Amino acid sequence: MATNSLTESNQERNVQAREETRSSEKYIRPAVNIIETAEGLILTADIPGATKDTLDVNVEKGILTISAPAVRSMPGNETYAEFELASYYRQFSIPESLDHEKAKAELVNGILTLKVPLAAAAKPHKIEIKVA
Repeated sequence: MATNSLTESNQERNVQAREETRSSEKYIRPAVNIIETAEGLILTADIPGATKDTLDVNVEKGILTISAPAVRSMPGNETYAEFELASYYRQFSIPESLDHEKAKAELVNGILTLKVPLAAAAKPHKIEIKVA
């Protein structure tokens, strides 16, 4: 992406990724789409099985973190399984030009939609010229 873009890779910002080798828990990296608009960013993440109560979305030091524990909701005893449950975990670096305080999240049918608007100072605006 261009250097003036709202989104930058971790390598460009020198952000260290989470060190997976020290964690004994397995994680699923949910599929994510990030769309850059004139108003800010719209992020959609596929997180089936997550609920509003278990989903955690936060921003700290320019890092957006999405996490949700795996919840087994089927009644009865498991007799056979071809896949194992794992918690969801994903992180992104986001620029300071976004207004994290005004971010809005919505979870519908396992799809998380997160809208993070541009900060007022980062929005382009026209300067009015006065004639003297």
